[in-house]
Amino acid sequence: MSMRTSLVRFYSVVALLALTKAGFAQQKVESLESLSASLEVLARRVNRSVVKIVTTGYGLSEDSDANNASLLTRQRATGSGVVLSPDGFIVTNAHVVQGARRIRVQLPVFERAEQQSKSILKPPGTVLDAKVVGVDRETDLAVLKIDANGLSLASLPLGDSRELRQGQLVMAFGSPLGLQNSVSLGVVSAVARQLKTDSPMIYIQTDASINPGNSGGPLVDSAGRVIGINTMIYSESGGSEGIGFAVPSDTVRNIFEQIRKEGHVHRAQIGVSVETITPLLAAGLKLPRDWGVLVADAEPDGPADRAGVKPGDIVLSVNGKIMENARQLQVDMYRYPVGDKVSLEVLRGSDRLTMQVQVTAVEDDPQRFADLVDPDKNLIPALGVLGIGIDRRLAPMLPNLRKQYGVVVAVRVAGSEGLEVDLRPGDVVYAVNGETTATVESLKSALAQLKPGDAVVLEVEREDQLRYVAFELE
Repeated sequence: MSMRTSLVRFYSVVALLALTKAGFAQQKVESLESLSASLEVLARRVNRSVVKIVTTGYGLSEDSDANNASLLTRQRATGSGVVLSPDGFIVTNAHVVQGARRIRVQLPVFERAEQQSKSILKPPGTVLDAKVVGVDRETDLAVLKIDANGLSLASLPLGDSRELRQGQLVMAFGSPLGLQNSVSLGVVSAVARQLKTDSPMIYIQTDASINPGNSGGPLVDSAGRVIGINTMIYSESGGSEGIGFAVPSDTVRNIFEQIRKEGHVHRAQIGVSVETITPLLAAGLKLPRDWGVLVADAEPDGPADRAGVKPGDIVLSVNGKIMENARQLQVDMYRYPVGDKVSLEVLRGSDRLTMQVQVTAVEDDPQRFADLVDPDKNLIPALGVLGIGIDRRLAPMLPNLRKQYGVVVAVRVAGSEGLEVDLRPGDVVYAVNGETTATVESLKSALAQLKPGDAVVLEVEREDQLRYVAFELE
């Protein structure tokens, strides 16, 4: 082979390698461009369903006394929300609308394209009043309803948060610091993060940038499905530090459907107290396995007790789903409507038993009534509280009352003249000095007939017991 022939072959190989490398580089550029274009399309589609929420009103302060009685202060809040149905139902965070007297929702687009603003500083859309359908404090979720007035509303579907994987791409939408229609990109940092050891709530952790104002906005997957509602951040500076949390979509679906249908949430339970099995627990009790869920107690005559569950049983699965720890069982109950039955498989000694257990409602936090009142209409100054009369909407939330009427104490009010009166959220006032008070109006009227210095005796039901609360009118 001649020198000339060798050089020709060498340069041919070099040229081929150069062309191949250039081809790979071009493919990488095209892949990046394709990813960028896909994200742009996704952002445009999702933003049509994301709203900015501005509220004014009152909210519960974080200060409370030993009796768990919170105080009310005037507040203003800004947050985000997502349209989940074309007829105007919106999900947001409970803390965004807590105590609001007025809620305004700014939609991102109009029905007709020619109406849309082209201004960069003023995003397109229209502003509508919204009403609160219901609020759930434990999950920090609220459902709003707007009258679209003929506008075409785009809604987003809820995804399955159980299918999430660590490292999966997600996008967070909302109005951080009031900047409407903002989007950030990140990954799922953890699929099930428990923030408090005694809480059944778990969250999706993400490094997608979340800031104040993002609360209530959607966290979506690459298919544009809502897999979480942005709720909070961990931050030492007050800004985003890449540690954000969202309520999983499975929990959102349960709460949304219950509030939409009934206006409130029934928390499901089966009447058991459970603990996560640890190697230490297993060794001390000589359990056959060192992981799983141990029944510590079954409420006497509760649903689990009636089905045959006993303390010491190891819960293997619920409706076929393996239970690995106590938190998992508690969270799993969020998915079942009250009245359903779940199939519980337990290990008792060497025997595997399967039982059908009725799902019942947990008694709710008495402070849940604070979200149902209007300070302008429900304030009772002489008692220093906001009260709400028992009606058809409220009765199902208080199924075991002695009487079918009365005024429920929703919250105590800061700076009120009646702060010394021993009333607590959840108390039900039945009478004033022997005179029946079935409504807020009748309670106010009875108190108005008294003068400063008069003795006042309230007939009150508290924690299933009747009692008298006596004080001197100021």
